[in-house]
Amino acid sequence: MTNTRAAITGIHAYVPDYVLTNAELEKMVDTNDEWIATRTGIRERRILKGEGLATSYLGEQAVKGLLEKTGTDPEEIGLLICATVTPDMMFPDTANLIAHRTGMKNAFTFDLSAACSGFLFALTTGAKYIESGMYKKVIVVGADKMSSIMDYTDRATCILFGDGGGAVLLEPSTDGNGIMDSILHSDGAGAENLYQRGGGSLRPATHETVDAKEHFAFQNGRPVYKAAVAGMSGVVKEMMQKHSLTAENVAWVVPHQANLRIIESVASMADFPMEKVMVNIHKYGNTTAATLPLCLWEWENQLKKGDNLILTAFGGGYTWGAIWVKWAY
Repeated sequence: MTNTRAAITGIHAYVPDYVLTNAELEKMVDTNDEWIATRTGIRERRILKGEGLATSYLGEQAVKGLLEKTGTDPEEIGLLICATVTPDMMFPDTANLIAHRTGMKNAFTFDLSAACSGFLFALTTGAKYIESGMYKKVIVVGADKMSSIMDYTDRATCILFGDGGGAVLLEPSTDGNGIMDSILHSDGAGAENLYQRGGGSLRPATHETVDAKEHFAFQNGRPVYKAAVAGMSGVVKEMMQKHSLTAENVAWVVPHQANLRIIESVASMADFPMEKVMVNIHKYGNTTAATLPLCLWEWENQLKKGDNLILTAFGGGYTWGAIWVKWAY
């Protein structure tokens, strides 16, 4: 029997045109470019503006580009998963809307919510459907309109996040390339440090919840920072040790783009050189479920068939993990 793996056979991403710079944020909250850049590494982020434009639009643009780029008939797609924490609505699923607008008449679709680890969790899930033989073509989307849940009077959070979307096509591979392994974790003890309190069944929307700004994202920075560094560095080291991977035979580490200091700490603790770590946080900020596909999209022309990549992320919940990918093209 052949060992079928799920291989990434295409990648595309989309970011909105509007650029929110640190200089512009200086006019909105008590902050400045030097303070933001020194503490986070972020210089600018993209914001989706326009009536009726939501997370599904970000995902739709990424998927349309992916289908065109790979020459894929949308009716051949069996499954579309959308990782997001900013769905257009509570229901229907944002994945359902993306599939409808991109002509995927035969696709089974669902959303997956794991905050900034969403793309990792969705990629692993999509890969299992390929490995099982249930589907031959699966699309995994990571998309978030984080500006929709930002309090632009709170300088602790609004400086960090931006909007964007990315999508990958998964297909069966028997040549030894593809998604090799994943290590994923969750710990609800972290819920008190990173959450959006309002809008769910616990705190449905009322005048009280709106006035209390409970529909915006909240982050308790220090414990989240420590947990992110420990979680991502630990799981990267575990993956490398498990499969005898080293800084020499891993082409790239692809980390969640939350904070440049976190990325640098993770690289240091995993004994991995920064020149082999993908970093684009300075341009896009933290786009939550979109950060990993945005990196792969930007580095695509530097990736070679057989390259070892380690993707890692950490998000609210807490959620965290790593995936080892052998690039397939």
